[in-house]
Amino acid sequence: MKKKVLILSGGISKERLISLDTGNQVFKELKKNGYRVKISEPDNYLEKNIKIFKPNVIFNALHGQFGEDGYIQTILDKFKIPYTHSGVIASSIAMDKEISKKLFIKNKIKTPKFFTYSYDITKSNLIKKINKDLRFPVVIKPLNEGSSVNVYISSKKTLDKILYKLKVYKKVLIEEFIGGREIQVAIMGDKKLGAIELKPKRKFYDYQAKYDSKSKTQHIIPVDLPKSKFNKVMDIAYKAHKIIGCRGVTRSDFKFFNGNFYLLELNTQPGMTKLSLVPEIALYKGISFLKLIEWMLKDASKKK
Repeated sequence: MKKKVLILSGGISKERLISLDTGNQVFKELKKNGYRVKISEPDNYLEKNIKIFKPNVIFNALHGQFGEDGYIQTILDKFKIPYTHSGVIASSIAMDKEISKKLFIKNKIKTPKFFTYSYDITKSNLIKKINKDLRFPVVIKPLNEGSSVNVYISSKKTLDKILYKLKVYKKVLIEEFIGGREIQVAIMGDKKLGAIELKPKRKFYDYQAKYDSKSKTQHIIPVDLPKSKFNKVMDIAYKAHKIIGCRGVTRSDFKFFNGNFYLLELNTQPGMTKLSLVPEIALYKGISFLKLIEWMLKDASKKK
């Protein structure tokens, strides 16, 4: 008899719609293949849904804050039911861009230079610091959002406007802008699954480029790289996956510039929508959407 799977999707983050899409895609695939499946929001009814449905495994299709930052993982651990993707510590580290980047640097993984800004120095002093440590343009983003939510490329002219938009976060990451090619790498447990290159029509691979089919981002697979370079980026992604302590499937986002790979961030819960990259990479490697999901469910059931 096939497993009973509870899919967690929705939530309250800015990535709610993406989570609902991921949840629905996984639900449809499992349902048509004979699994007993139920979708649940991570709300006050979650415990009741778990007690009534009695799932064998939970598929965590949440994205963003509270879904992939260790918060829901802490709650799920209390139920003692296997769940997909990374656990509490790895999720919280990967979601915090400041901590994860410091970990990359400590382990000799190239990442764009950065500093954090807490709205505690004057604009003129901030500009001096940027000119000294980074140079314009810079990338400005929240410390703990996913899917490129509220990520901006800023010139000196647009700095005030962008910082005002992000003031709700109280603390942001200011990072050097790295040009070059966008390379995304998928890791599947102990397997270096594959890579894909993105050529967005927009300025960079932002939220709209990721999830709006009208943005017409070009997906290139296989990636046109010398074998040595391809192996290099796969090795870096695998190393990052391991040092953070991830499990299941992860996707690492790189820039390839002047012969070097720069790791921007690692995603512990990559999307599973029709436009998502990990299912596309998996399919290229001969792994169907169903087989990918089934592997994740099986991986969740292993004792960690």
